[in-house]
Amino acid sequence: MTTPQPARAGSETLDIAQQTVGIIGGTGPQGRGLAYRLASAGQPVAIGSRLPERARSTASELGFNVTGHSNREVARHSDIVIVTVPWEGHAATLKEVREDLAGKLVIDSVNPLGFDSRGAYALRPDEGSAAEQAAALLPEARLTAAFHHLSATLLTDPGIESIETDVLVLGDDRADTDTVQALIDRIPGMRGIYAGKLRNAHQVEALVANLISVNRRYKAHVGIRITDL
Repeated sequence: MTTPQPARAGSETLDIAQQTVGIIGGTGPQGRGLAYRLASAGQPVAIGSRLPERARSTASELGFNVTGHSNREVARHSDIVIVTVPWEGHAATLKEVREDLAGKLVIDSVNPLGFDSRGAYALRPDEGSAAEQAAALLPEARLTAAFHHLSATLLTDPGIESIETDVLVLGDDRADTDTVQALIDRIPGMRGIYAGKLRNAHQVEALVANLISVNRRYKAHVGIRITDL
């Protein structure tokens, strides 16, 4: 287990180590990877799935600090909730947990992407972005967006102790984005960077299509770094 680094980027005074982080869609590659990294940093994690038995099996495999439940149970009992479901199921899943997420801090990490013979390309939801769709579907939740540019391959590799990358954080409330940055900063190597209001989420989500192209060309698992900061 690695030691989390001190909080940075405006989150120095926040202590969120005892808050439970729920991951809706937590049995997929990204959700599983985030659960592993956060649990390794000492964060209590609850992973959710449409099939609770699948979540419990994944939690058992991950071991320490992780429990498995239905998506609704995770939404109801977590302090902070990360949404990692596939784009195709994004709206339907959020509608199912809408009441359970009232008042909760929600981090949407979903990237609306299409794929064809030329590779990945960004989709533009009617609301503007996945994060804005989430905000529309969850009017009583506190919406932020983050974790878009992380490689699931790196997140789930136990041989990699530190993932050196920045994570862009978007949201309309300063206290909420500071909390998300503090959570990110608990993962060794990562740095949470405020990147604007939720209305700016589309270009952040869309950048993933470019990163996929870089990965395919160079056979890599790239992230991003913000310089001079």
